Amino acid sequence: MLAEIRIDNLGVISEASAQFHEGLTVLTGETGAGKTMVVTSLHLLSGARADAGRVRLGAPRAVVEGRFMTDEGSEHVERAVSRLLESTGAERDEDGTIIAVRTVGSDGRSRAHLGGRSVPAGVLSEFTDPLLTVHGQNDQLRLLRPDQQCAALDRFADKTVGPLVARYRKHRDEWMTARSELIERTGRTRELAQEADQLTFALNEIDGVAPAPGEDESIVSEVRRLSELDSLRSAAEEAHAALAGGDDMDGDGVAAPALDLLSEARARIESATDPELDGLGPRLAEVIAVVTDVSADLTTYLAGLPADPGALDSLLSRQAELKNLIRKYAADVDGVLEWADNARARLEKIDVSSDALAALTKQVEESAASTAEAASKLTAARVKAATKLAKAVSSELAGLAMGRAALEVTVRPRIAGPQDTAPLTVDGTELHAGSSGVDEVEFRLSAHSGAQSLPISKSASGGELSRVMLALEVVLAGSDSGATMVFDEVDAGVGGRAAVEIGRRLARLARTHQVIVVTHLPQVAAFADTHLVVDKVDDEDGVVSSGVHTLTDDERVVELARMLAGLDDTETGRAHAEELLATASAERSA
Repeated sequence: MLAEIRIDNLGVISEASAQFHEGLTVLTGETGAGKTMVVTSLHLLSGARADAGRVRLGAPRAVVEGRFMTDEGSEHVERAVSRLLESTGAERDEDGTIIAVRTVGSDGRSRAHLGGRSVPAGVLSEFTDPLLTVHGQNDQLRLLRPDQQCAALDRFADKTVGPLVARYRKHRDEWMTARSELIERTGRTRELAQEADQLTFALNEIDGVAPAPGEDESIVSEVRRLSELDSLRSAAEEAHAALAGGDDMDGDGVAAPALDLLSEARARIESATDPELDGLGPRLAEVIAVVTDVSADLTTYLAGLPADPGALDSLLSRQAELKNLIRKYAADVDGVLEWADNARARLEKIDVSSDALAALTKQVEESAASTAEAASKLTAARVKAATKLAKAVSSELAGLAMGRAALEVTVRPRIAGPQDTAPLTVDGTELHAGSSGVDEVEFRLSAHSGAQSLPISKSASGGELSRVMLALEVVLAGSDSGATMVFDEVDAGVGGRAAVEIGRRLARLARTHQVIVVTHLPQVAAFADTHLVVDKVDDEDGVVSSGVHTLTDDERVVELARMLAGLDDTETGRAHAEELLATASAERSA
């Protein structure tokens, strides 16, 4: 849920902060005071596109900061948020809350921060997606779009429809991939055959040389070693002779080897009886052991040196073969081997033999059949869910002073057009296979019993559309993953009894969700658990500034009286406001 928000230099708001609690919170204020800026700030925290025109005139930047709490009772939300925080390096605050910040410069540049870390704006969208659902006035217009209506139906029946959508998409992706590959192979047979010949020639050349990983680097080291073979052998032999002696040593004028001298020194010390010399014997023994090991290593080294004088020529020839491959295919031998692996994979995909094309054609047919079967099951599930959704929303509309209105949700196949690039045959009919299925979902509204149902884009007024959306949200509340729901003037174009019913529905929705509503109707505001007001002040220069503060009970009466046709300074207005609050309080307690 949203715990707190701070706004600096956004629209008419120079500086404001507000704390939010569970239940229903309403924001009211005079026209132009900046109520919508609160919703705009939440859109920014949700990763929406930044608009420099929203920055307060004369300010270098606008800053929005939100503090969020995760619901301990929602394990899947907690897991999703924790994974995102871990992947971005963001951290929770000391009290367990998470701070999100969005900065918009007057030059249009935007920055986002989450948990103290700079992140792309898209990460904010991913973070707030399970925590916050914002319904602005534009969202009502989006409800007119068929894709949004289909998404609403899928949300309603997520437990049954969700897995079927995932299964359909899996089969569709396999079908589209195989189909595209078949089209490429059959349409570019000659070109692909030439490419296959070139790849086969290159792979034969590489396989003929058969380079080993890292062989080019090891050869360079070995060539350098063989080039200095005589000096290396001489140095090793002389070092070995100095330590252990050599076969050609005759003792005439040649110094004794180190091992003999050390052994003699040890023998003389051990023959003495002085306690101070006794401690030197073991140390000399250690030195003799080390010199013996070094002498043995030198013997092994000398035995391993190449005796074949032609070894260097063989290495140089091998190096030339590797350099030829490197010149053609990559920067080193490891790159050549990687190129060969990629070439083999590509060769498998461009096989244009009749057997390969027949196998691929069969794969396309099988995946198309699987996709069609999945689409058919998805359609059946949507048709079943559409009846339930229509009934539930129609019931809610009855409580919103639209008692005679009924919502009809239709699901029909989307016929493939003449320009459709990938038609799918389902039950003998060619349909358009979209990413979400082969269905068209349409919301239709009949104003009263017996009236013809029409698409809501043609039959619903602004007020009716607001109530349809609210009714839909109430019905979807049980399946909605958002802990906080924000409505920006969802009551536009509504008044009287319908306004009271909207307030009642929002209060009911607030029993399971944190609900924040921007409203101009006192009938809705009266149902709030928390009432915030956005007020504006004109300074001496005529510059308007707005702030947000929480109303006390007495202040609520004054604000509701103002909303009741500006009667805040009359006893009648206040009496009416008090009566409205009492009625709403009784409704909430019922």
